[in-house]
Amino acid sequence: MIAFVSGKVAGAGPDGAVIDVGGVGLSVQCTPATLAGLRVGDQAHVPTSLVVREDSLTLYGFADDDERATFELLQTASGVGPRLALAMLAVHPPNALRRAVATEDVNALTKVPGIGKKGAQRIVLELKDRLGAPVDDDSGAPVFVTRALPWRDQVHAGLTNLGWTGRDADAAVDAVATEIDGQDTPDIATLLKMAMRRLSR
Repeated sequence: MIAFVSGKVAGAGPDGAVIDVGGVGLSVQCTPATLAGLRVGDQAHVPTSLVVREDSLTLYGFADDDERATFELLQTASGVGPRLALAMLAVHPPNALRRAVATEDVNALTKVPGIGKKGAQRIVLELKDRLGAPVDDDSGAPVFVTRALPWRDQVHAGLTNLGWTGRDADAAVDAVATEIDGQDTPDIATLLKMAMRRLSR
């Protein structure tokens, strides 16, 4: 088990980052919000979870230990693998997921690409006693928030992390917004790829 990696951010893409740990570049798959906080050239400390398969070793990285623990708990539900668990965290932070499961908010869970109504009901049933109750803030009110950064800010941060200027990133984000106008908003990774295609023309 690799609990975390610490080192310089050597590279960043739409789906993950490369962390230079003692001269070895470790590829870490991350949520867009986590990626937005990683700047190429900066030092980073990233909690991680290693997923071992017969044909691969994949390292997933998170903003904090709570996100990592939630990622691992989500996979205890049948039909939820690491990619779907990461997609769930890309749409909802850990506390929002806990609250959605605790209150049986199926609609919130179906906002995650790849989760239908039946899948959401199964997740609620299987995880209700595992994820725990949502954490309250100091005022006693339940904390239930979506990702702080809207998709425009996440895509913009991703583009600037990859080396484009703020002006180019603004233009690409505006172009993508026009392209998806009136449609269901794709996931952040898809939006980032759309923006990158615009900038590569």
